[in-house]
Amino acid sequence: MDLEPIEPENALELYLADRENNVTDATIYSHRSRLSHLIRWCEQEDITNLNELSGRLLHEYRIWRRNEGDLAKTSEKTQMDTVRVFVKWLESIDAVEENLHRKVLSPTLSGGDNVRDDSIESERMQRILDYLSKYEYASRPHVALLLMWHTMMRIGAVQSLDVDDYDAENKALHITHRPDSDTTLKNQDHGERLVAISDEVCAVLDDWIAHQRPEVTDDHGREPLLTTTYGRAATGTLRKDCYQYTRPCVLSGTCPHDRDLDDCEATTDGQESKCPSSLNPHAFRRGGITNALQNDWPMKAVGDRANVTKAVLEKHYDVRSEEDKMENRREYLDSL
Repeated sequence: MDLEPIEPENALELYLADRENNVTDATIYSHRSRLSHLIRWCEQEDITNLNELSGRLLHEYRIWRRNEGDLAKTSEKTQMDTVRVFVKWLESIDAVEENLHRKVLSPTLSGGDNVRDDSIESERMQRILDYLSKYEYASRPHVALLLMWHTMMRIGAVQSLDVDDYDAENKALHITHRPDSDTTLKNQDHGERLVAISDEVCAVLDDWIAHQRPEVTDDHGREPLLTTTYGRAATGTLRKDCYQYTRPCVLSGTCPHDRDLDDCEATTDGQESKCPSSLNPHAFRRGGITNALQNDWPMKAVGDRANVTKAVLEKHYDVRSEEDKMENRREYLDSL
């Protein structure tokens, strides 16, 4: 087979363009992020033509990425699985040798390896919300973190909300898939739903909209619920809010990791995620789900609210101990 030369960066852009009509924006973002490391490695290794890729080189990349990124087994598998998909696509345009994707190796997960550990406990979350309520009431971070915890929504769903999606009279949020105006849901139309919210959340939303929210529209003329002075808050901005306020030093002024706050890199703007205690948005969703389960919410009610199946709930989100699960079931003994 005669291979057609192609530069790494050009290949990535063509790959993403080919997939963008078949997958969500979140998937495109994830694949761009994961594959950017491969492009960076190619530049470092002076690989300017992907025709050069081989099983051995891809294995060298895997080792480099594992060490360079200090990746856990689950993260390494996720990244290498995406590389395999990319390499298989490269085969389809005659950019690499046939069946090269079969030589892309990734870890085999077993037992609890495939279960995420990041989750914020209810007590810690309450301390964060108390801090925001006292010092940054009805600010964008206050609204964003409160919604992630209370509604159990994915960050993409929170970011997609418009002001009109908030029904103050009925105390609810309308979660809507809008691919034509650049806000999508992970499960697309199947992710659309109504989510009830509490009086406390409504009060914060009312004050945010009335007093703090920058009155801007996005590129499609919509009025986003969460905004910056430039328009709809990006998911990266909301992710930064999560990292920012899960750093212990923000709440206490002290560091549990014995770091000098004057020299700690995680205190630098944009580097908040480098704090060992900082948590990503998924931790809020997972923590909110766990908190609901611990407070005896039925599994179906939690699944419907969070837009997740019972099987996925049990495998990836329910971090209750076996003792907690037993106690939650105890109330049903009288009906036996």
